[in-house]
Amino acid sequence: MSPEPTAADDRNASDRLSYLLTLSRPRFWLYLAGPVLVGVAYAADAVGELFAPAAVVLFAYFLLPANVFLYGINDVYDREIDAANPKKEEREARYRGQGDVPLAVGLCAALPVLFAPLVGTAALPWLIAFLALGAAYSAPPARLKTTPPLDSVSNGLYVTPGVAAFAAVAGAQPPLLAIAGGWLWAMGMHTFSAIPDIEPDRKTGIRTTATVLGERRTYAYCGACWVASAVAFGALDVRLGALMLVYPALVVAISTASVAVDRAYWWFPSINTVVGALLTMGGLWRLLYG
Repeated sequence: MSPEPTAADDRNASDRLSYLLTLSRPRFWLYLAGPVLVGVAYAADAVGELFAPAAVVLFAYFLLPANVFLYGINDVYDREIDAANPKKEEREARYRGQGDVPLAVGLCAALPVLFAPLVGTAALPWLIAFLALGAAYSAPPARLKTTPPLDSVSNGLYVTPGVAAFAAVAGAQPPLLAIAGGWLWAMGMHTFSAIPDIEPDRKTGIRTTATVLGERRTYAYCGACWVASAVAFGALDVRLGALMLVYPALVVAISTASVAVDRAYWWFPSINTVVGALLTMGGLWRLLYG
């Protein structure tokens, strides 16, 4: 007979789950799951489609398992770099070689195989793109995060959940301008988030778009990406473009104010949640009253 589980076993299991949750960056869960909501809101032709099985499954996957996959790979291959990164002590988890992390990453990467038939063929290329870019960003031999400017460009992967959701519900691809606008937004967001890491990355010899440009020019790069994003969305609907102008306005304000960037960086999950909610409400307004 197998021995009965002990309280220590329960605590160990609880600790491992707690670690995986911290590793998945709960503050950033909506960076992947939020675009699903936006994509579904603009793809749906009837209220019932908002809760289509494909939409529910994609939201559930990109809320947690996809974040474990994405950040788990990052932490495994950044173990040495993160030893000098203060963020790992304060707000994130520091990977120390726990064997269950690669296992969890592999399981989360394999999950789409189970629900692929549900989402349809139009969405599959975007699921594949998410997994491929998510792995290539951190893992060798590609390790795009150390190859400027591919570290920035590859972070369009954050848009792929929304495109997949739109394609799954609509059975067709979203407008190219919407994909371009979202991709440019993600490029700016990624590079802005790398500014607090400039000094730790330089100390460990890591090259990123931010370390190459330096802080001031990185602000300019992010602003350019976000202006271009606003222009792309504005070509679809002037109201969308006006909403997205909040990002270049913020980067100007932060770069000219006496606000530490590592503090401002933590404002963006809330800012992105508000902007994403407004985008989603715009799609729902179109559905209900358009």
